[in-house]
Amino acid sequence: MSNPVRSRVRTAALALSAVAALALGTTTTTGATAAPAPAPTAAKQGPTSVAYIEVNNHSMLNAGKYTLADGGGNAFDVAVIFAANINYDTNSKKAYLHFNENVQRVLDNAATEIRPLQRKGIKVVLSVLGNHQGAGFANFTSQQTASAFAKEMSDAVAEYGLDGIDFDDEYAEYGNNGTAQPNDSSFVHLVTALRANMPDKIISLYNIGPAASRLSYGGVDVSSKFDYAWNPYYGTWQVPGIGLPKSRLSPAAVEIGRTSQSTVTSLARRTVGEGYGVYLTYNLDGSDRSADVSAFTRELYGSDAVYTP
Repeated sequence: MSNPVRSRVRTAALALSAVAALALGTTTTTGATAAPAPAPTAAKQGPTSVAYIEVNNHSMLNAGKYTLADGGGNAFDVAVIFAANINYDTNSKKAYLHFNENVQRVLDNAATEIRPLQRKGIKVVLSVLGNHQGAGFANFTSQQTASAFAKEMSDAVAEYGLDGIDFDDEYAEYGNNGTAQPNDSSFVHLVTALRANMPDKIISLYNIGPAASRLSYGGVDVSSKFDYAWNPYYGTWQVPGIGLPKSRLSPAAVEIGRTSQSTVTSLARRTVGEGYGVYLTYNLDGSDRSADVSAFTRELYGSDAVYTP
């Protein structure tokens, strides 16, 4: 890609055996069925593969349509709902969690949009993204306000039977609506509270923005509270600057259908060769992308990917 920064719809509000080791959420949801235990899936050795899906335009179910020709395991291990937003209420002067109509549709229809993936053993994580309103993960001005937003996120995970939260500190536009600029304590308080609320769920970091560079405050470093962190620039290799083992990092990032298959392959080969445990993909759509997916599954798992509509 000529410009490696992710191309996104701005209004959308983004294992080694690590995924298997994380418990699938089974909290009873409000107005919905509890997340089911996954059916036994074919064993798969190799890095955790992640698919961000733009639900403004594409179905979450696309993540479950790819399996490995050799063994039948899932090509993708984690599917990310892209994306909820951190919005700002100018009356109460507080940040709040917002779902646009497409994200809300996915959540309200968890039985048909989320549970089928979970039954296959695919984790479903909700990404939270800035929305040009001045609210972001890095400008909570007190531990209390950070903890309140953490509770909104963990409540959503419990209500809809999700498997975790992904932080994406883009498009906050800190300072809009009279909001504060980033500070050193905000994200540390937020992540600490979220991990306390959901000790067995996934917390991942899209390694970009002011929050990503503010992981330590007052003697507390929250790096270890993340399960995964990944490079945010598609078509490139960049090791996230966070204190996690290689098994939890994705220096490779690709945009399916836009990053060339040769680059997809070379980044996957490097992932395995240098011992990293995660491989990030973005923008999986409803087309048959088996050639693009196979370009990395051959390197990660020694098998082509099969697409089943």
